[in-house]
Amino acid sequence: MAIHVCSRFLLQRSTNGFLFASRAAPAFSRLGPSDDEMYQRTTVSVMQKEPGSGVMIYSYSARGFNIDGNKVFGPCAVLPPAILQWNVGTYKDITEESVSLFHMLEPRIEILVLGTGAWLERINPSVLTLLRSKGIAVEVQDTPNACATFNFLTSERRMVAAGLIPPPVSTALTHQ
Repeated sequence: MAIHVCSRFLLQRSTNGFLFASRAAPAFSRLGPSDDEMYQRTTVSVMQKEPGSGVMIYSYSARGFNIDGNKVFGPCAVLPPAILQWNVGTYKDITEESVSLFHMLEPRIEILVLGTGAWLERINPSVLTLLRSKGIAVEVQDTPNACATFNFLTSERRMVAAGLIPPPVSTALTHQ
């Protein structure tokens, strides 16, 4: 079911300039991260370039994000022009496996902006090392600043992606 919905979303978004295709592994073999990376690579083909067509994050809340008018619930990966659910709960779930999506993209992204929630949190150094070895600069920030940084870099037409975790509900202004 989720694959069908994701496929339908990506096909709908393909008319906006990008076409997503994935090379699947043969049915008799399951490849892992250490296997042939070229065989597993997801490709993006530019179908039509539109000036100023960058994805913008309009708002965020504890429930999710408003990205180009699309309501996204929970953590998400923003890969212009696609917006995908990202299977992480907290910054501790950001692992080499969870960021593999970002380093398998073609064309390669220059910068990955990671929003860790309400506060800036320390990401496992092995994750940062992996991304840097793939030629991707990493910017780790709290989610509010990560959204602003992503929008700024997008407006400069940089090849940028974001992995964002919604900040929890603030209790500072609630009445007791």
